[in-house]
Amino acid sequence: MAYVCAKCGKKVKLVDNFTRCSYCGARILIKERPNLAKEVSTD
Repeated sequence: MAYVCAKCGKKVKLVDNFTRCSYCGARILIKERPNLAKEVSTD
């Protein structure tokens, strides 16, 4: 599962539940979401 670092913006993969960015060392990671628009009917 891919995450994005909130500080540097690079993609990070978690290894063994290690919650730090491997580039800058920040501990705030944001889970990546797909760009899918959902269609909802209002009927």
